[in-house]
Amino acid sequence: MGDVSSLPTNLADGVHSGDHAAEIREGVLMPGMPERIGRYTVASTLGSGGMGEVFLAFSPAGDPVAVKLIRADRLDPVTRERFEREARAARKVVGTGRVARFLDADPYADRPWMAMDYVPGRTLLEEIDTRGPLPVVQVASLGALLAEGLAAVHAVDLLHRDMKPQNVIMGDYGPVIIDFGLAAFTDATHESLSHSGMIVGTVRCMPPEQAAGNPHVTPAADVYALGTVLLYATAGHYPYDGTRWESIVAQVASPDHAPDLGGVPEALLPLLTAVFAHEPQDRPTVEQVAEACGTLMSAFGVTAAAARQTLIARTAGGGAGVDRLTPEVEDRLRDAAAPLPDADEIPAQPPVEEDLPEASTAEPEPPAPTAPPRPRVPASRRVAEDLRKAYAAKPVL
Repeated sequence: MGDVSSLPTNLADGVHSGDHAAEIREGVLMPGMPERIGRYTVASTLGSGGMGEVFLAFSPAGDPVAVKLIRADRLDPVTRERFEREARAARKVVGTGRVARFLDADPYADRPWMAMDYVPGRTLLEEIDTRGPLPVVQVASLGALLAEGLAAVHAVDLLHRDMKPQNVIMGDYGPVIIDFGLAAFTDATHESLSHSGMIVGTVRCMPPEQAAGNPHVTPAADVYALGTVLLYATAGHYPYDGTRWESIVAQVASPDHAPDLGGVPEALLPLLTAVFAHEPQDRPTVEQVAEACGTLMSAFGVTAAAARQTLIARTAGGGAGVDRLTPEVEDRLRDAAAPLPDADEIPAQPPVEEDLPEASTAEPEPPAPTAPPRPRVPASRRVAEDLRKAYAAKPVL
């Protein structure tokens, strides 16, 4: 295990390797980056860390997605099978806009990958580190919204298991939880906390039962981790900290070591004290967290909708967005696109008559006595008939 002077606080997966931070490249093309992952065209690198690399990619239709390519040393048959099972279940999460939508995955690729909605914006960690803690009402709104998202995850018998400030994106419609669906790879025991000289920084957001090496955690683990997110949002620090991951784990796992709630506004102390209960059964459910946050907003005379708007006004607009692509990214997407057919290979469309006559300001003349007009064939029918003739004359177009 390599010695480090401090644990990371602002990396995509919270990883240090020796004395060097894990590499993060946002919106940049990297050497050796794959051109395609599954059916998705890779445009740029969003980040890298303990779990693998994250790429901005585009579907064949041009929709932006975030694709995570899992590290090779996280692979074994049992993990692949668990990943497949949880990926299928992840598609069932409904009733919330607070969890990045699961789109696609291939657990049995040489390197497994998963695709999720791309959510432009910056992380909660970046927001707090840049602009400081949120006001109480905005923290309450954040807690209620994230709790609703976790409730939808728990409703399909899944857990997130890696809630942390880095995994909350502050988007234009409010906070969104990302990296859901990677739970199959994030059952951290003492053995998986470190490997090849790396330290996984999420020990700071880990509940006591997980820090003690129990891989079979319950929804109460997500409640505890949600508490670390809210604590960071209101006070800018975690419940436990230290210079080595072993010391943090020892603090978290000890029932005699109380969490650091310094700097927490008095109005939030009861909620945070409850979510950091050492025993899982003593913590509130995510539904109770949402209710407590709603009560807090009401006590300040603010509706939940108004509080959400103030939260968005404070935090939205920090992301680069996918509409402002660099020229290199645009070139890469252009090169990856399928070539268009030549103009002479496209059948010419017959002229289409307008169904309605053009308006005229001239006085109408009385109609001349003529034979009854022939029935008019709609333009759409004529086009269809012409196309049928073309296909009949040339079976392969």
